[in-house]
Amino acid sequence: MLPIALLPTTADQAPLIRNLYQFYSYESSDWEQEDVEVDGRFYIHDEHLQRYWQDEGWSAHLVLADGFIAGFVLVERSELPGINALELADLFILKKYRRQGIGQAVALQLLAGEGDWLLRCYAQDPPAVAFCKAVLANLSRPAQAIALDDHPELLNFLVTGARH
Repeated sequence: MLPIALLPTTADQAPLIRNLYQFYSYESSDWEQEDVEVDGRFYIHDEHLQRYWQDEGWSAHLVLADGFIAGFVLVERSELPGINALELADLFILKKYRRQGIGQAVALQLLAGEGDWLLRCYAQDPPAVAFCKAVLANLSRPAQAIALDDHPELLNFLVTGARH
């Protein structure tokens, strides 16, 4: 596997994350039923995007493979009642870098961090479900499926801080 790195971004890199997010939106548009705006781009809520550099527990990272941009990962502090965890909100790897274990390595690195984590995936996105199952199977700490009411189309897993 190529050497990979997770590079935290700064607010001045928001346009870079916004550009990469267009690819993410395109790939998920078939099951999210999103259309492009009149300018030919997918909608991005800029106020929400800014939270990755403003809110505690929120962050945006570039995924580098052999020094090249291979994707991004967005982390949020969960705002769901009763869930005190960070959430692996969005993870996107460019097609050139897929099927090389990069996404799984990034997810495992983050989920091995301190505290509890929430991992969610869309049930109607088979590659995402397979990815989540593979990540969960390789975790060094316990995870359990949990039911949450905010988005019934999501599968939810709570990764706890206790080690195996």
